[in-house]
Amino acid sequence: MTTALGTFTVRALDPLADAETVHGWVTHPKASFWLMGGARLQDVEREYMAISAHPHHDAFIGLHNGEPAFLMERYDPTEVELKGLYEAEPGDTGMHFLVAPTDTPLHGFTRAVITAVMETLFADPSVHRVVVEPDVSNSAVHALNKAVGFEVLREITKPEKSALLSACTREQFEAARREGAAR
Repeated sequence: MTTALGTFTVRALDPLADAETVHGWVTHPKASFWLMGGARLQDVEREYMAISAHPHHDAFIGLHNGEPAFLMERYDPTEVELKGLYEAEPGDTGMHFLVAPTDTPLHGFTRAVITAVMETLFADPSVHRVVVEPDVSNSAVHALNKAVGFEVLREITKPEKSALLSACTREQFEAARREGAAR
């Protein structure tokens, strides 16, 4: 995806080669909702090796102009994260994303990242709806989710947090993009 801010692409995460980069991101204070603040490098390697080996969970490094800039996870919500916690629909996919911390933020960057993530997910024709489960207190991500078309379904309780189960269909995403472009 190319925007006024540059080009956004994703590639598969390499659990060993990318561990040091990802470790810096997930342990940064701004990544508190990622719940890995105290993780050691080996913990991050193990976590992403497990994701890499999992048949229903994938991790990706997002690139901005060819440089690592965000983390993206895709998962089958009927098997991972939300199994038994919501009424799944055919074509559902789950998602997490994390923007790398920076000392030189770009206005609109995080919105461009979540848009690139959604485009990547919806590039798969079998995906009809993206579901997410952000922490109820993560107001920044709730605003971003709303901006790209997510609607809150309800609050759910997960072992590690209270979350706002939210969903976005392909049509809701496209409508939000049109609305955003019209501004």
